[in-house]
Amino acid sequence: MPEADSSTTPAIVLDGVSKAFGANVVLDEVSLTVRQRSIMVMLGPSGTGKSVLLRCLVGLLRPDKGRVMVFGEDVASLDAGVAKDRRQLFRIRRRFGMLFQDGALFDDMTVGENVAFPMRMHTSMSAAEIRASVDDKLRRVGLPKATSKFPSELSGGMRKRVAFARAIALEPDIVLCDEPSSGLDPVMAATLDELILELHKTLGMTFVVITHDTAEARTIADTIGLLSRGKLVTYGPTDEVLRSNHPALRQFFARSTEGPIQVL
Repeated sequence: MPEADSSTTPAIVLDGVSKAFGANVVLDEVSLTVRQRSIMVMLGPSGTGKSVLLRCLVGLLRPDKGRVMVFGEDVASLDAGVAKDRRQLFRIRRRFGMLFQDGALFDDMTVGENVAFPMRMHTSMSAAEIRASVDDKLRRVGLPKATSKFPSELSGGMRKRVAFARAIALEPDIVLCDEPSSGLDPVMAATLDELILELHKTLGMTFVVITHDTAEARTIADTIGLLSRGKLVTYGPTDEVLRSNHPALRQFFARSTEGPIQVL
């Protein structure tokens, strides 16, 4: 189970974060707080800055303005070109696990080798310790007998679960999920939602989930945000946000072409 900081320290704080690429403002004065051991779901139309937000969180992008605090440390102030900052960035990034939209498994590695990869790269664990941890992670995602299989032998839903096992391999404090249900049928998407809830309950991790899936948001989120045209137009506890009846949120959940979210 991840070692959490003082319970009063938020897992993540964005304070006035802005990021532009040329004239295209992708994030515009975004401020939010993610509590430890919460599940925050960020909704929004395509191209509205959700993935850029994730990259800023782990220091792959530096915002033009604002602070990105991870357990009280400002990621945005660190320069990967400076050795001392680079070491600190690496240490902070170890607190994150990442579930990519396409799973990003290595096709030439078995399932067990995929899950073991971050342990071999970033720890001094023995081979026996790695095997035991791989078995534990695969059991947690419901694939205890898949160790020797290759990704090509698995269904899409099974590959996503293997990717989840790899994302939690180092037992991170925060798991970032980029469109976890993308490409899955509704039943498999619901299975993945149940997996997120189970991992959250048993491992106590903080989840940040980027999705277009409003059913997923209703099912797993204790906190919901909506990004539109780079602005965080609504953010807060799920019940409060859904009761707020914000026009952009109403349009998004209704799948309507009419409303403040522009159809591009």
